[in-house]
Amino acid sequence: MEYAWPWELSRSGVLNMNRRNISYIGRYNQRKFYKRVDDKLITKQLALANGIAVPDLIGVVHQQHKIQEIPAMVLDRSGFVIKPAKGSGGKGIMVITRVSNGCYYKSNGHEVTHSEIYRHVSNILSGLFSLGGKPDVAIVEGLIEFDPVFEGLSYEGVPDIRLIVFKGFPVMGMLRLSTSASDGKANLHQGAVGVGLDIATGNSLHAVQFDLPVDKHPDTHFPLSDITVPHWETLLHTASSAYEMCELGYLGTDMVLDKNKGPLLLELNARPGLTIQIANGRGMLPRLKHVEAMKSSAMSVEERVAYAKKHFCSNPIF
Repeated sequence: MEYAWPWELSRSGVLNMNRRNISYIGRYNQRKFYKRVDDKLITKQLALANGIAVPDLIGVVHQQHKIQEIPAMVLDRSGFVIKPAKGSGGKGIMVITRVSNGCYYKSNGHEVTHSEIYRHVSNILSGLFSLGGKPDVAIVEGLIEFDPVFEGLSYEGVPDIRLIVFKGFPVMGMLRLSTSASDGKANLHQGAVGVGLDIATGNSLHAVQFDLPVDKHPDTHFPLSDITVPHWETLLHTASSAYEMCELGYLGTDMVLDKNKGPLLLELNARPGLTIQIANGRGMLPRLKHVEAMKSSAMSVEERVAYAKKHFCSNPIF
């Protein structure tokens, strides 16, 4: 493995953590707006108020004695998801893909007992998965119906699309694919595959797992070189419109494709990670500087998306 000096990475346009925290998160993200993205329930409510599609909200569990109401909540559901409102990094998310005769099953076929669900939700309420360990609430959501266009691209989990948005402009994107190493979760640090995407087209550019280049999915062996993400225009518009919704200048948007409902916003992140640069095989800093250097003029979502597609694609036009 080859290593580079920090100044070499900076010269190549790679945004490092210190610069991200000070020059972008610290400068463009006002602390008073953090709750809009750190609390997934608030994010969902804001999205619905702004006409942005999100997974169905089945119910919310606020107190320990309400946990026993979950079986009634999901009675007519073929599957569901339980997640902490203030969790991070995919921690505390339980995905039930099949309900049969009152029994619950994960995607790997393992049964999850009622007592296991009660214990998991109890842990969520106690703050086991929340930022800072503070008491939390449990969100029960409808299961996302896997879009067949991604068949063979992911192991067990649903692929998601991460877009970095700066001052309303989508500047970099990637497709995250779960693997057996990541335990079916789209988390790059746990071993998911990251596929860099061309902002203009949604076509794949470069793929990595554990920060190393890969040509095929390690489990399904699906080639990663010629992927095109459908509904790309809608995904870009959804990401761009999140800027007005949460009023954070630098953020990450996580979205999925449902086979019946199309693009859905999963969550927003005020501190998006930097591995998206590795997945794209290029640094993000030049694009951020480009936006900062623009003359301040109000642009619509449509105008920002068109500008990003022209200037931040694999072959930008300047």
